[in-house]
Amino acid sequence: MSVEPRPSRLIAGLAFLLLAGAASAADQQAYKVEITGADPGAVNAALRDSSQLVTLAGAGPIPAFALINRARSDVARIQTALDSFGYYQNSVSIAIAGLSPNDPELPDRLDDMPAGTPAPVKITVTMGPLYRIGRVTLAGAVPASDRGALGVTSGDPAVARVILDAGARLVTALQEDGYALAKVEEPDVTADDQAHTIDVTYKVSTGSQLQIGAITFKGLKDVHESFVRRALLIHPGERYRTSRIEEARQGLTGLGVFSGVSVQAGDHLSADGRIPLTFDLQERPQHAVTFTGTYSTDLGLNLGTTWLHRNLFGNAEQLNLTAAGSGLGSATAGLGYNIGAQYIQPLFLERDQVLEFDLTGIKQQLDAYDQTAETLAGFVRRKFSKLWTGSAGLSLTHDDVTQEGRNHLYELIAAPVTVSYDSTGITDTLTDPVTGLRAALALTPTHAFGGDNVSFLVTQATASTYFDIGGDGRSVLAMRAIAATIFGGSNLSMPPDQRLYAGGSATVRGYAYQSLGPQFPDRKPVGAKSVDSATMEFRQRIGADWGAAAFVDVGQAGSGTPFTGQIYAGAGIGARYYTSIGAVRVDAAVPLVHLPGGDAFELYIGLGQAF
Repeated sequence: MSVEPRPSRLIAGLAFLLLAGAASAADQQAYKVEITGADPGAVNAALRDSSQLVTLAGAGPIPAFALINRARSDVARIQTALDSFGYYQNSVSIAIAGLSPNDPELPDRLDDMPAGTPAPVKITVTMGPLYRIGRVTLAGAVPASDRGALGVTSGDPAVARVILDAGARLVTALQEDGYALAKVEEPDVTADDQAHTIDVTYKVSTGSQLQIGAITFKGLKDVHESFVRRALLIHPGERYRTSRIEEARQGLTGLGVFSGVSVQAGDHLSADGRIPLTFDLQERPQHAVTFTGTYSTDLGLNLGTTWLHRNLFGNAEQLNLTAAGSGLGSATAGLGYNIGAQYIQPLFLERDQVLEFDLTGIKQQLDAYDQTAETLAGFVRRKFSKLWTGSAGLSLTHDDVTQEGRNHLYELIAAPVTVSYDSTGITDTLTDPVTGLRAALALTPTHAFGGDNVSFLVTQATASTYFDIGGDGRSVLAMRAIAATIFGGSNLSMPPDQRLYAGGSATVRGYAYQSLGPQFPDRKPVGAKSVDSATMEFRQRIGADWGAAAFVDVGQAGSGTPFTGQIYAGAGIGARYYTSIGAVRVDAAVPLVHLPGGDAFELYIGLGQAF
């Protein structure tokens, strides 16, 4: 016998999954709750979440009448939870101190209980048979290619959430297939209480398969509309597809000149039978100033500022001017500076291609060498896919370096090529990665005029990966590996600043910057031809704003091939304070392998994670 079911119970079932009940608590009668009869796992957990008796048990004692009312209301709540999993012939009984909540003797029994003794509350559940989906009917002309998106099959458990979500999945598939105005009504359901099945009917209106019509923009002020249209990934006349429209929206967001981008499809067709789109754009302020600061016991205090223009000529061109000072308060590094100008032009010849010019000047007084240099560089950077990017460029450097009292003047020409992979899904520098992999390979053929007039190739491979241990982004295991080597010449024939060094926050914490590897007789760093290092770091969020970290670094720097030199290791702990501009990081590390003349510990303070 078929009867009209209880479609409202299906809706209530889904509502239960999305909303948790709440109640107020006073303080007289304590109690403890036991649930019996429910299957372990998701069903039992859902019942406990739905029960006010369970969720509010820890809020403190309540008056006897409030406990009784809470038990009465829990019957319907728990039944709704069971309905949501497809158990529509369930029954629920609740006993307080052995009596039903409706028993007139219950208040007196509670009053007679010894003070401080919690009242036993027993919830007994009879789940009944599991209803399954019977016939599934699509009422309307639905293309065969989209029917599978429903995801509801005869014989599946009649879970309310699955039945209701199926309609939304079908709408998404139809819109992706060009049916922009497709609609799916709330399902009609019919229960057969003898067969324990639920027949489901979805009424579908697909409309016509549509093309994108006119595209208009709102909110443009300083950014040229012609540039935005050139950057847009979709065009009038293309088939309407929600994924392509979303991809286009994200592409505009990634230009860096908009703080927000939303898109709205028209609710009716234009005269040519197409569906118009409107992009609402919120432009970011054209100018911004940022400040940076780091401190470490080896390099001292570094302070910097950047002034940037996000939209120089109206086509999202960027101009970044930076100035930084270094070495303040360092025992081993003298005062220095780093100044630079950077120009970035998006959409250079191709949609995903950027042209960049850099002009920098640097002065640094390090334990390994003193350097004053000026560099002019140009790069073309290209995004090949969501995961892969690459760049190629040319740089010219005037390099004045002094090491061990000997001054050398070099003119360097280099042609760096880099390929990068990133699956972390992070698009801004303020968000810490919690899953995925970042990897890069850089090849830099270089010729040095002056000194030994040497040609060499610097190769460097880096990778970092992240594991979300707890599944909520609060407990993360991060690992990093670096391997670099130089082909051609000897380490002493190359400019000192082009050699490889290890030690410090970028390689092995616990050792001073550049301190690992070959040394002169006075224990000053020589510079190496190969470097490799590995890091394992555990990061734990504590509360809303704080975090902690523990890490171990190992690495070496040598004059031969990678992985053949003396291995050094450092370990440490750190604290994090999370702000709107990133995590403030404080790390303290100690060397695990003694380095003659080395420090007992190193302290690092900066903004953002170490990697």
